[in-house]
Amino acid sequence: MKMPGASGGARNPWYGRIGFALVALGFLVLAPATLSDFGLNLFTKYLCYAIIAVGIGLAWGQGGMLSLGQGVFFGLGGYAMGMYLKLQAAGPGKVPDFMSWSGVEKLPLLWKPFQYAWIALPAVVVVPMAVAAGLGAMVFRRRVRGAYFAILTQALAAAFVILLIGEQGYTGGTNGLTNFSQAFGLDLADPTNQRMFYFITAGVLGAMFLLARQLMASRYGRLLVAVRDGEERVRFLGYNPTVIKVIAFSISAGMAGLAGALFVPVVGIISPALLGIVPSIEMVILVALGGRSSLVGPVIGALAVNYAKTSLSNRFPSGWLYLEGLLFVVVIGFAPMGLAGLVGYGRSALDRLRGSPGASPADEAKRLEDEVVPA
Repeated sequence: MKMPGASGGARNPWYGRIGFALVALGFLVLAPATLSDFGLNLFTKYLCYAIIAVGIGLAWGQGGMLSLGQGVFFGLGGYAMGMYLKLQAAGPGKVPDFMSWSGVEKLPLLWKPFQYAWIALPAVVVVPMAVAAGLGAMVFRRRVRGAYFAILTQALAAAFVILLIGEQGYTGGTNGLTNFSQAFGLDLADPTNQRMFYFITAGVLGAMFLLARQLMASRYGRLLVAVRDGEERVRFLGYNPTVIKVIAFSISAGMAGLAGALFVPVVGIISPALLGIVPSIEMVILVALGGRSSLVGPVIGALAVNYAKTSLSNRFPSGWLYLEGLLFVVVIGFAPMGLAGLVGYGRSALDRLRGSPGASPADEAKRLEDEVVPA
C-alpha cells in the first residue's frame, strides 16, 4: 500500500531543498526589493491568510474536517493581540478609548491579564487551540463529522460575531478594535517597521508550513489520513480517532489564531466583519481553489485569490462575491484538486503523450509539493 504523501516515483532530496530555497528567496528578497511599501504591506496581509490556509489544509485536506468557522480562531488570536495593544496605548490604570466612549470606567476582569505580554502573546495561540480542543473533544467523541460538523462550526462563527457585536463596551461592538498606531514600542506607520512585520509574517508562514509538512510525513500524519478514509477501521485497530482528529483541529486553530495576531499590527484593525460566516467560508475557498490535496495548494490559493480580490473588487465591488462563488463551484465540479491538481493533470497528460502510464493527478499534486519542500 502506498503511504499518503508518496509521489509517483523516487526523487532526489535535493530537489525539495532547492525548491524551498528558491521560494524563500522570492519571499524574503525578491518581494521586498520589487514591491512598494503599500504593496508589501498588502502582501503581508495575504501571507496572514496563507497561514490560515495551511492550517485548513492540514485539518480538511488531510483529516477530512471541513471547518466553516475558522474565523472564530482567527478572531480569538486577533482580539488577544488587539487587547494587549489597546491596553499598552491607553497606559497604566486606564481603559481603552472605545470603553471610555461607551461609559466603561473600570477595566473589565477579562481584560486585566492582557496587560502583560507574557500572557497576551501565548494566548494568541493557546486560547484558539483550547477552544478547538474542547469543541473537538465534544463533537468527535459523538462521531459528528461531514456536513454536520461543518454546520456546527458555522453556527459557532455566527454566535461568536453576535457576542462581539452585543458587548459594545467590552469588545468595541461592530467597529471592533481599531486605531492601532504602535506595537511593542514601534510606529506602525513607519515603512521600516512594516517591512520588519513582513519578514516576521513570512518567517512564521515558512515555519507553519514546515510544521504541517512534518506532521503529514510522520506516523501521526498517516494515521490522520487513515481516520479520514476509514475511521471505523482505525478504531478497530486500537487507535482513538477522537484524539487524532482533535490534535489536527487544534493545530489548525492555533495557526489561525497566530495569523490573527499578526494581522492586527499589519492591517491595524480586528472586527466582527472579518470573522463571521462569510469570511470563514472565504478561508475555505482559498484552500479549495489552491488544492487541498497538498500544502502548497492552500498557499497558492491564498495568495492568488486575495490578489484577485484586491484587483477585481476595486473594479467590480458588487460582483466579487458572485465571481468568488462561481470559481468555487467550477473548481469543485471540474477541478476538485484545485490549482495544484491542474498541474498534476498537465503532467499526467504529458506522460501519456510520451507513451508512459504516468502517475495519478493526486500523486502529481504531491510531487509539486515535494519540489518546494525540503526532505
